[in-house]
Amino acid sequence: GVQIYNAVESKSEISFRQIHKPSGRRVNYEKVVQGIGKIENSDIAKGYEVDSDTYVLLEPEEIDAIKLESKRTIDLVQFIDAKDIDYRYFERPYYVAPADELAAEGYVVIRDALRKSGKVGLAQITIAGREWLVAVAPLEDGLVMEMLRYANELRDTADFFGEIPKTKPDKEMIELATQLIEKKSGPFNPERFQDHYATALRELVQEKLKGHKIIAPHEDARPQGSNVVDLMEALKRSIGQSSGGGSAKAQPAGKAKAPAKKPKKRA
Repeated sequence: GVQIYNAVESKSEISFRQIHKPSGRRVNYEKVVQGIGKIENSDIAKGYEVDSDTYVLLEPEEIDAIKLESKRTIDLVQFIDAKDIDYRYFERPYYVAPADELAAEGYVVIRDALRKSGKVGLAQITIAGREWLVAVAPLEDGLVMEMLRYANELRDTADFFGEIPKTKPDKEMIELATQLIEKKSGPFNPERFQDHYATALRELVQEKLKGHKIIAPHEDARPQGSNVVDLMEALKRSIGQSSGGGSAKAQPAGKAKAPAKKPKKRA
């Protein structure tokens, strides 16, 4: 068997609570029905909306009856190249570790075989009564499991890309864009990027805790993006910035001149 651990910490997510300003107390909501008022939890059922204000009611025992039994095993049913998985299907990563020493031997065999073959394994696992599609791949000394979306969860691209004109773009523009891509290419380093909003929000909370008065910046002082009208000009600027901010090229270095000799003073 294996143990599955969430690989993600939502450090950037900051949640708020609604507070009643006069009292400083948290706002709570009661379950009510329009025209009836407050109701008890025992009177609430789950309903699936089939039409406007028309529902099929489902009892808890009916839902429980179709839930699948959770297992501590991952039965790999197919092996594919990782590049063959459309990245739109990736949803959430999990770490997979052996549950005990007995499971460790088979775990290591699968890990090393996947690494040697360059493949990832596909499986369907059951968690909390639901069946999930997953991909399993080697990661450092262990395995990572990526939750995948089912095909029917993705929206049809034709609904969004169907109106894009079938025209050939300007060759010069493609060349400029290619230059920009080449100049800004490099290894993936996620530490370079941060959630500036989350950082600023935490700083704001700390300042409020210290009792400091917060002065909102003037609207004109806030950084604003410009509406790029001339894409070609924007690409040229980007390439200029990435190659040194458009500064003048350094002149070739010549031979250094010897300092001029000072005339000797006559006695």
